[in-house]
Amino acid sequence: MGQQNTTSLPGFILMGITQRTELQLPLFGAFFIIYAVTVMGNLGMIILTKLDSHLETPMYFFIRHLAFIDLGNSTVICPKMLVDFVMNDKTISFCECATQLSFFLMFIITEFFILSAMAYDRYVAICNPLLYSVIMSQRLCHVLVGIPYLYSTVQALLVTSRIFTSTFCGSNIISHFYCDGIFLLPILCSNAEEIQLVIISFSALNLISSFLVVLGSYVLILIAICRMHSAEGRRKAFSTCGSHLTVVVVFYGTLFFMYLQPKSTDSLENDKIASVFYTLVIPMLNPLIYSLRNKEVKNAFYRVLKGQFKINT
Repeated sequence: MGQQNTTSLPGFILMGITQRTELQLPLFGAFFIIYAVTVMGNLGMIILTKLDSHLETPMYFFIRHLAFIDLGNSTVICPKMLVDFVMNDKTISFCECATQLSFFLMFIITEFFILSAMAYDRYVAICNPLLYSVIMSQRLCHVLVGIPYLYSTVQALLVTSRIFTSTFCGSNIISHFYCDGIFLLPILCSNAEEIQLVIISFSALNLISSFLVVLGSYVLILIAICRMHSAEGRRKAFSTCGSHLTVVVVFYGTLFFMYLQPKSTDSLENDKIASVFYTLVIPMLNPLIYSLRNKEVKNAFYRVLKGQFKINT
């Protein structure tokens, strides 16, 4: 292809999850179902937490934003991937690739800190229940959500601009199913090492800082639970943070597997598998975890359904 700058690139070719033709149709069906469940689950959670007055609490405010992030993250990636499964042309334009990368980074970085905010919310609810409504004010909730959106947008634009103002050379093939910064580095012929350092530094900062907040919150929660004399109180405390803890373990477990595994010739393939999990599977699981494990969500669903039935009749 020869050395060329970004303005002359017609686009990139996404290699996808696999090149085996016999798997294209089954994978299309599987990921179509995953995406359909993701849209229904997260959109349903957003609507439910807006319609039901009993869910107008800080915890469900954060859950609504988590659902929005999961819906956005999955939508940025999955529709294009589904088209690629059934089309012979797997190209993505320069602008589409840059847009996909920037929105992916924005959503995934925001999720780190929304989960941290939710962990802090659970800490206040269990360790300072009498002051919960005072500490977790509406203003603080908006700050805990607004700052991650702003921070992630700045970081996403910075990384994306650094990559797409650099020079691409050699092949225009991306060995992935979406435009990810790490997978774009091999086809850069300028600033690749510098950009890699920036990506690794930001990734480590986001992962470690948000995880420390989550870990610190749950250590304090565990200490508070151990000090409780009532078995019923301990059960309620565990129930209060059970859904969030499940989401955290799945999300951070996948990321730590991705970043801490020994680097080898198969590491990019392992990264691709991990990417499927945290960009497509986890956004589907999160609303299911919060709905199936949460009686308040179930009751809210029945109330909204009953109210709509009365209106229609």
